[in-house]
Amino acid sequence: MDLDKAIAISASGMTAQATRLRIIAENLANQDTTGSRPDRDPYRRKTVSFASRLDTASGTASVAVKRIGVDKSDFPKRYDPSHPAADAQGYVRTPNVNSFVEIMDMKEAQHSYSANLSVMQVTRSMLTRTIEMLK
Repeated sequence: MDLDKAIAISASGMTAQATRLRIIAENLANQDTTGSRPDRDPYRRKTVSFASRLDTASGTASVAVKRIGVDKSDFPKRYDPSHPAADAQGYVRTPNVNSFVEIMDMKEAQHSYSANLSVMQVTRSMLTRTIEMLK
């Protein structure tokens, strides 16, 4: 039944966005995590890549997490000579996490998750009405 496929597709979208939200939460939680010494890297921002997945048995396309990677951008520096991770010039490399970008990504993931949840709820309602009609 096609309604089953709609639920499966929505579920895959919700799973992918839940993973994205988890990675965003990790990034925000570690936005102040510096290295313990000057030669140690601070926390590096994680990223999520999605891919389309085709189920050949049912002929449906859904979404899946392709890869959880890292943002290769440079680490910003902050002047703090008293910090244990400060270099010889007194600069500390800080994580490449921008809280504004993370909040915007979080809002986008939230909207996508909600849209998939709405599709799932409408589909479930249609299945329930179909079963009621068959009684």
